Amino acid sequence: MKVAVLGAGAIGAYVGAALHRAGADVHLVARGPHLAAMRQHGVRVLSPRGDFTARPHATDDPAEVGPVDYVFLGLKANAYAACGPLIAPLLHGTTAVVAAQNGIPWWYFHRHGGPHDGHRLESVDPGGAVGAVLAPQRAIGCVVYAATELEGPGVVRHLEGTRFSIGEPDRSVSARCLAFSGAMVDGGLKCPVEPELRGDIWVKLLGNISFNPISALARATMRQMCLHGGTRRVIEIMMHETLAVARALGCEVGVSVERRLAGAERVGDHRTSTLQDLERGKPLELDVLLAAVVELAEITGVEVPTLRTVHALSDLLALRSAA
Repeated sequence: MKVAVLGAGAIGAYVGAALHRAGADVHLVARGPHLAAMRQHGVRVLSPRGDFTARPHATDDPAEVGPVDYVFLGLKANAYAACGPLIAPLLHGTTAVVAAQNGIPWWYFHRHGGPHDGHRLESVDPGGAVGAVLAPQRAIGCVVYAATELEGPGVVRHLEGTRFSIGEPDRSVSARCLAFSGAMVDGGLKCPVEPELRGDIWVKLLGNISFNPISALARATMRQMCLHGGTRRVIEIMMHETLAVARALGCEVGVSVERRLAGAERVGDHRTSTLQDLERGKPLELDVLLAAVVELAEITGVEVPTLRTVHALSDLLALRSAA
């Protein structure tokens, strides 16, 4: 199995190291000091499950890698439309793209069935730019439940969780999913093949859609948002509105708002990825988290006044931070 990790940051390098340990032919595509460190020393993983070092091939030139069986996409979703020159050399006729993204993916309605089958969401695939680069038929969905961070160039700190749920847009349990899952498991990770992966997408989105923008607007940690009565109530309302949109699309989410809030409070003083991006001057990945659900609410006729309000405020924040 030949795998390219495009965007080998904290999650991508962690997955690449695990797959390499399982015997896959792994190629990490990265840049800067992180790439230089991986070339010289490999990927060093520090984990409560045991530290290890893997030495897969690392490069900044996908043409050096050539076509692969799987591309594990570790880029932020807002970089997908521009990744054409990077991903094109990695593709052959049956290359699968395992997209490890938060929020609503560009392939959401691909082979979905029902009245919205094939619908393109402008917020996540503006003008069809993402679909033109990443053909939906290549997509294998992936919901990441692992927490990692780059402790330094070439050094991945694994904090918790090892589950990477994957699934086909058409809900089939395909040979390509089973093969990728097997390699991930051999590398020490959990990788269940979920026919109803969209349910997992909504479970994770329930937290991302609320905590991420509020954390950026308030410059607050998870614990601070949960303990402040006002923000906790806003987050509760946002979660309930999100569940209403999911139900309108025929997706029942098997977790309560109360349980989701309790879990978030236990995380403690963690800064969300959106807050970290804001502090580092990076683009905010809010379209797939928040704008997409507002668009889905318009399609389904669900009233989401709080989501719309927070979207307006966080969208202005994103525009100002990018200026």
